[in-house]
Amino acid sequence: MSEALPGERIEDKSLGDLVALASSNVSGLIRAEMELAKIELKNDAKKAAIGGTLFAVAGLIGGLIVILLSIALAYGLVALGIWHWAAFLIVAVLYALLAGGMVWVGIQRIKKIDGAKRTRKTLRDDVSLLRRGGGSDKPALTE
Repeated sequence: MSEALPGERIEDKSLGDLVALASSNVSGLIRAEMELAKIELKNDAKKAAIGGTLFAVAGLIGGLIVILLSIALAYGLVALGIWHWAAFLIVAVLYALLAGGMVWVGIQRIKKIDGAKRTRKTLRDDVSLLRRGGGSDKPALTE
């Protein structure tokens, strides 16, 4: 019997019964905490999915706005007296220059990646220290 009944005193239980009661209480508590965590994570996942969907829709709308503004810019150039094909070509060249600038900045950023230089150096130093320390009288770490 590992549960305390309503009229029963805990002091009257044996040590084995008390240990069984404690372990069942701990097991129940852990199960309840895990259920609570599952429910909370499920709710958080739903919120993240809705947020991600809203960001995707906003990105799509932003893309449409860029297209419409590009057409408006091209027709604005047409209103200034530029041929239709030249106006749309100017807008396309502007976007090509913008994209090229972004690619150039991206390449410059990637070139700055160190590739964990300090970690590689300290690992090489550690390996060489261990190799030298194996045959000397002094401990390896004091050289």
